Amino acid sequence: MINIVLFGPPGSGKGTQAQHLSEKFNLKQISTGDLFRYNIKNETELGKLAKSFIDKGELVPDQVTIDMLTDELRKPSNTNGFIFDGFPRTVAQTEALEKIVRQELNSEISICLSLVVDDEILVQRLIKRGETSGRTDDSDVEIIRNRIKEYYAKTAEVAELYKKQGKYVEVNGVGDISEISEKLFAEVEKIK
Repeated sequence: MINIVLFGPPGSGKGTQAQHLSEKFNLKQISTGDLFRYNIKNETELGKLAKSFIDKGELVPDQVTIDMLTDELRKPSNTNGFIFDGFPRTVAQTEALEKIVRQELNSEISICLSLVVDDEILVQRLIKRGETSGRTDDSDVEIIRNRIKEYYAKTAEVAELYKKQGKYVEVNGVGDISEISEKLFAEVEKIK
């Protein structure tokens, strides 16, 4: 079983690369954003709970996110593993994810792949995406810079944890999409 944590700041191409990795290795992509949207839209108990925090402008507590993730992992899946996209973001979430993967899948996190892209390129990509996506958080340069800064601040400790475990790999996220995919594929092949 292959279990990948995929890191990358906003605009790094994480969503695109997660799809390519999923297809190549028959992995199920689990995006916490998608989990939230699904649970809220379908008015699950966890969705209602998450919405109660979001509606007050508060962060959803880790335990709610972890419970959604656990429910998702318990669903039958015909895959060779999982890609965790957008989770973990904190040390507590990392420890919780490792525990869930051990208990629910009798497995472990195989590798943490981190897409590295210069901040100015990220800003350009997000502004361009904002022109077509309609996402308001992709149209203001200051908001974009703050999102990037927040990403680095939150994930630095998590990256350190995976570095200590020898599972952290940085991949240049600039260039042709298929070339970046090939670099990621090569890193996964090393752990198979």
